[in-house]
Amino acid sequence: MTWESFAADSSANARIGQAVPALDEALYGDDSGVLMLEGPSPPSQAVRSLVDGSGNAFALNTLALHRSPRWLVDDHQRAQQASQHDRLGAALAAGPVQLVVDDGRHITAQVRPRGSSGLGAMFWLASALAMLLYLVTMVVVLALPNRRNVLYAVMALAQVGNLSFLAAEVIPGLGWPVGFMRWDHGLRSGFDLAAAAALVHVTGMHPRQLPGGRLRALAVWLLTAALALAVACEWLPHSWWWVQGTVLAAGTVAIAQLRHMQSVLPHPRAALLWRLCLVVVGTQLLLTLSMAALNPQFANQSQAATIGAAVWVVFAASLLLMLPFLSRTQTLMREFSLLAAVSTVATSLDLLFVAVLSLSKFASLTLALFISLGAYAGLRQWLLNRVMSHERITTERLFEHLYRMAREIQARPQCAGEQLTQLLREMFEPLAVRQLPRHSGRSRVVGDGVNLVVPVPALADGMTPSVVMLAFAQRGRRLFTNDDARLADQILDQLTRAVAFDAAVERGRSEERMRIAQDLHDDIGARLLTLMYQAPTREMEDYLRHTLKDLKTLTRGLAAPSHRLSHAVAEWKADISQRLAAADCELGWSFTCDRDFELSVVQWSALTRVLRELVSNAIAHAKATHVAIDASLEHDVLTLSVIDNGCGRNPQGWSHGLGLGGVRKRVRQLGGDVEWREHGSEGIACRVVIPHFVGAN
Repeated sequence: MTWESFAADSSANARIGQAVPALDEALYGDDSGVLMLEGPSPPSQAVRSLVDGSGNAFALNTLALHRSPRWLVDDHQRAQQASQHDRLGAALAAGPVQLVVDDGRHITAQVRPRGSSGLGAMFWLASALAMLLYLVTMVVVLALPNRRNVLYAVMALAQVGNLSFLAAEVIPGLGWPVGFMRWDHGLRSGFDLAAAAALVHVTGMHPRQLPGGRLRALAVWLLTAALALAVACEWLPHSWWWVQGTVLAAGTVAIAQLRHMQSVLPHPRAALLWRLCLVVVGTQLLLTLSMAALNPQFANQSQAATIGAAVWVVFAASLLLMLPFLSRTQTLMREFSLLAAVSTVATSLDLLFVAVLSLSKFASLTLALFISLGAYAGLRQWLLNRVMSHERITTERLFEHLYRMAREIQARPQCAGEQLTQLLREMFEPLAVRQLPRHSGRSRVVGDGVNLVVPVPALADGMTPSVVMLAFAQRGRRLFTNDDARLADQILDQLTRAVAFDAAVERGRSEERMRIAQDLHDDIGARLLTLMYQAPTREMEDYLRHTLKDLKTLTRGLAAPSHRLSHAVAEWKADISQRLAAADCELGWSFTCDRDFELSVVQWSALTRVLRELVSNAIAHAKATHVAIDASLEHDVLTLSVIDNGCGRNPQGWSHGLGLGGVRKRVRQLGGDVEWREHGSEGIACRVVIPHFVGAN
């Protein structure tokens, strides 16, 4: 097939999609298998049958909404789905049709060619991906026409065929040429079987030749060819199971061959291909179980199945598109392939949870996403470490590392050596790295290029001089050069500048906080003091006195860059004790922590205001006579409980004004949650939980 012929076929595919009449009605299905017509106003009407221009009627159900017979497990349902699409296509081609709804009315349906604008964005995306994969495949084969590349072409062109069918199936509306759905299952099964046979063949000879590999490949080719013929001719019952089982068995054989190859004669490419095959076969197995567990007549499951099957094809195609460029920087394609795999896993798990465990849609989707994202986080490094092991760090990633290192070193200067070692590992990929207590003014190459010595910058007083010594660049494939030493010195210079800049910014923030605190103390404080002496009543004088105390605490907190947790706890207890004593209210206090550390201004200010607001509510609104405050900091989680014995009840019915809204806002600012509930027969308990409290901004 030449480029011109492929382009012509693609154009023909688009022209057919534009010209074929489509049923332009809003149809959907319910979970009982009934096809529904969305009306101008609820309730919608159930569609019982369709009447063509000759007056012939035939029944329709939600199988008509199922786009791909390749992923229908049951032979009878597959035949019924193909029959409905064939009769629908013939009826639409013959002229206007009518839909017979549940109340017996005949509704004339809108039937018109889709046109280029009606093909939908997904059609063009799938077609573009198919064309891109085809072009890459032809370049690979023509550049080096050997047996290995021919087998790669077989796998790639099989996915090109799948993408072509996928592009046609995702066109909006209902209406395909007669026979299209019957060809879908046979051809796409043949594509998958051919790709599986080619995978077994290529893994038996690449990157090393295995004994008996040719005989195994010949046996697999004969088996898959016979199975493809039986499926195409509809000679084999339960053909879907035979196809899926054969594909999975072929993938298992490929994994076993690569694993055996790696154990006998290790090769880095064999390890990479083994990982890729393991991901592909695992994803295929999960998708197979999901499709087998669902009922395609359930409309919601049918839509999810269509999405899952489409994402699987995109995943396989993008993985094949990535293979010729594994030794080059193709980060976008690698991430796209992994995300497609994660999407397939998420869709498959969602189907399994709904079909097998009978979970709700929201619960199944949430659980599926949680598991899939966990798998993505774990598999990404495991897989891409083999792919990206020979790449040099990019400028963007270098600056990202420098910024993160500057923030870490600003907070913990003693970790400079550890942070620098991590960066140098990614830059030069040495076989060995050591940190030694030596002094060096600049980076230098020693041992005739065997080692590179990089000084650890002294970014704080009292740091012991040390150096990082790297041995053998790029895992022993090259020696260090003077250019490497100059690059390391430039990195150290930029790191020192970044740390100094961070320190200058922090000093500026501290000075600005002190200026604001001083202005508040000198201006607002003086005015409040004057008002207190001129207060007309005793109550007004007490109110202003408490306001002055709050202002004093606020200005002291702004002036200090940080607060020791133990000191802040003592201040909180003293302030709350004084306020409760003035209101004839008892205080129960308990505060335990497994470590003491410096609170940031944001943490100190937020907790101070939260405690004050909760205590104020207990005094002013609940009329409590006892307030118990229990707080603990364990394993980086801060838990705070404020319990009163007042008259407050039913916190779910409260209107959260500025006070309670401020409490909720400040707790969320620290990354925590707050909850109010009734406490026994009287009183309210407020519970605040802030995970990852230590080191939070």
